[in-house]
Amino acid sequence: MANGVREKWTSKLGVILAVAGSAIGLGNFLRFPVQAVRNGGGAFIIPYLVALLLLGIPLMWIEWTVGRYGGAFGHSTAPGMFHSLWRNRYIKYFGLIGIFGPIVIFIYYTYVESWTLAYAVFSFIGTYARATDETAMAGFLKSYQGLDASGHFSGLGVAYLFFLITFAVNCWVVFRGITKGIEWLCKWAMPALFVIAVILAVRVLTLRPPNPDWTVGKGLGYMWNPNFSALKDARVWLAAAGQIFFTLSVGIGVILTYASYLSRRDDVALSGLSAASTNELAEVILGGTIVIPAAFIFFGPDQMTGIAKGGAFNLSFVTMPLIFERIPMGAVFGGLWFLLLFLAGVTSSISLAQPAVSFLTDELGITKRKAAAVFAVVTFLLCQPAIFFLGNGVLDELDFWGGTFCLVLFATIETILFGWVFGIDKAWSELHYGADITIPRIYRYIIKYVTPLFLLVILGVWLYQEWVGVILMRKVAAAQRPYVLGTRVLLVAILVGLAIALKISWKKRRDVWNRTEAQP
Repeated sequence: MANGVREKWTSKLGVILAVAGSAIGLGNFLRFPVQAVRNGGGAFIIPYLVALLLLGIPLMWIEWTVGRYGGAFGHSTAPGMFHSLWRNRYIKYFGLIGIFGPIVIFIYYTYVESWTLAYAVFSFIGTYARATDETAMAGFLKSYQGLDASGHFSGLGVAYLFFLITFAVNCWVVFRGITKGIEWLCKWAMPALFVIAVILAVRVLTLRPPNPDWTVGKGLGYMWNPNFSALKDARVWLAAAGQIFFTLSVGIGVILTYASYLSRRDDVALSGLSAASTNELAEVILGGTIVIPAAFIFFGPDQMTGIAKGGAFNLSFVTMPLIFERIPMGAVFGGLWFLLLFLAGVTSSISLAQPAVSFLTDELGITKRKAAAVFAVVTFLLCQPAIFFLGNGVLDELDFWGGTFCLVLFATIETILFGWVFGIDKAWSELHYGADITIPRIYRYIIKYVTPLFLLVILGVWLYQEWVGVILMRKVAAAQRPYVLGTRVLLVAILVGLAIALKISWKKRRDVWNRTEAQP
């Protein structure tokens, strides 16, 4: 940091909850149930667990280890950490993906996150109570998003107000730093999140269906009954791998930064596993118990397929409000549902901010508070296209490059760097340094061979099947192409700006080193 003093986590529980908070986001309660229903129900758990064991947990351990190792050299972000692993003049530029990706996700995630805060308020005060069917509720959402001026809202004013509140909350936490901000928030937000999730799960399990054939048991069966024929489809396996990336926050660069604030002898083996296990509890047990069974009870099996195909946004902001309208004290339970999503969202979004803030303090020598202020101003401006051009494909484009492609690319680079360039012998020793558990030796071979091969296959299949079509925007409507192209120009500008800042900072470092070596 600029003043030479690095922050540290005050407790092991604090860092575990912070990493778990980064991982537990909107995807745990929305994306996972939809992915499971679309991809074989209970059978989806098979490729999901395979991906968790061969991809998620190894990457979690890699990022915890690399983060702590880089932190010992005073680095809190991937560029410096990569250089610590391999003294190559170019490798630090590949590490920029670990800063670029979180920035890109942050500039649209905070807007979506603000919807959950707004809907929590709407539920408690009964704002959407007049929307009593799917068409009306979908119209309410479009009106709130500014996509339908004839609906409940005359413009984007209300949505923008909640965005400002959400953005301010994120910036305030980041401004307070690691211990007084992020750790403090996660220590109370994560327990609150689990308490609310349990309350909602119990309420769903005790619901009385309007149709005696649409029982809770059958709703759980709809979610978990296995369709093993789906396992023959390669897309199911890719969907499972994608969900693991999405849910564990691996391949982003956030865990690297969080782990850099560990002390040298702090455990990473058990802590990483504990954070991953906490996330899986939230996703598989609680996330799989609330949404789909509740929707099944009130809409039945015939409508469930269409609901699942409608995606996570419709499920949360259209289907779930309609469900809560039909149960006693629905306004309270609806408000708790959206409050749960907001807590999950904010603990994730603050983690997305930290790599960029740490980059400014580490590489450019800016103080922590000034770095947080610079981040707030720059990202506030970058958020505007996702808000005002929501209906023109901007959000989808940001999500693809920041939340999908960069994750796989970054994870592939760091895995090869850790297991092959740094060397599996040194990597295995570093992983076990100060460890509270002994990791099964089979993971030595998984980290070196299986995980990088898994990632290269995913990346290779995508490049073979999708690359040309994505670049040429073949699936983008003609009216949206100017907005998508403009978004890509913006993304390139962000990446180039980061590269220039990194080049300047490392030139200054070399000058300092040269002057030091020249002294008698």
